[in-house]
Amino acid sequence: MSMVLFASVVRVRDGLPLSASTDYEQDKGLQETKKHLKGLSKKLSQFPDRCSLKTGPYNVNFTSSLGVGYLMVCTENYPNVLAFCFLDELQREFLVTYDTKRINSAVRPYSFIEFDNFIQKTKQRYNSPRSLSTKINLADMQTEIKLRPPYQLSPEDLSLINGFSHSTASKYKGIAPNQMLEPVTLPGIVACILSILCGALNLLRGVHAIESILQNEDEDFNYVIAFFLGTAACLYQCYLFAYFSVWRNIKSFLAFALICLCNMYLYELRNMWQILFHVTVGAFATLQIHLRQPQGKAPDYNV
Repeated sequence: MSMVLFASVVRVRDGLPLSASTDYEQDKGLQETKKHLKGLSKKLSQFPDRCSLKTGPYNVNFTSSLGVGYLMVCTENYPNVLAFCFLDELQREFLVTYDTKRINSAVRPYSFIEFDNFIQKTKQRYNSPRSLSTKINLADMQTEIKLRPPYQLSPEDLSLINGFSHSTASKYKGIAPNQMLEPVTLPGIVACILSILCGALNLLRGVHAIESILQNEDEDFNYVIAFFLGTAACLYQCYLFAYFSVWRNIKSFLAFALICLCNMYLYELRNMWQILFHVTVGAFATLQIHLRQPQGKAPDYNV
């Protein structure tokens, strides 16, 4: 019989158990699987935010979002779609019931043990598929799983739970979808267009500077470098706005600083209004990069 057997909620940063379902099962295989679950809970931050692990006749599934992880053990034939829908429902209720400050300040294990009541009720619902048929759009959930399937942990991953290596960390780099950025806003689009315009103007002036050097050897080649560096900085700001990157805000400030330095060097070739325009656009683009942060909320399963 396919069913959910156990579920728990933990804090991602240190694996502190916050709540769990009451365990009535004494099966040795299940108890061994729960040991794997305990090990996983302490390493959630090092894995993608949606994973599955097969351990004998049981499957372990977990998701993490906003610093909280949701884990479950189910029988191997339990539908994958329903498993992650179950976890998503736990996530929704937990985040509505408890605020982030309270979660982060929890010191004792199972500080939110009263959440067990909701876990038990949800388990009963998901162990009775007939009660779910009118409440869940299976087609939408199936599509979500196909578009972004859970990462399948291997026995190698399991053996590294108690000794996580740097090479394993690089293996998961970039998998987690919480690196997706927030939706693009109109000011952000305007900032990108203006940055591209500034980059194009710098590129055009750089080409003209090269032509001047070819015609007159006394021209300063450093002007060409300044124009091209300004172009690169403007385009790089567009890239930082569009895509997630490590140290993204710092990189945007460095790009803005480069824009300022290039325009300071080119003060003899530009009037004050032109310099002010380029610097203002650079500052505006930097602000938009800072405002467009990575998404913290996990995707919606349309439950």
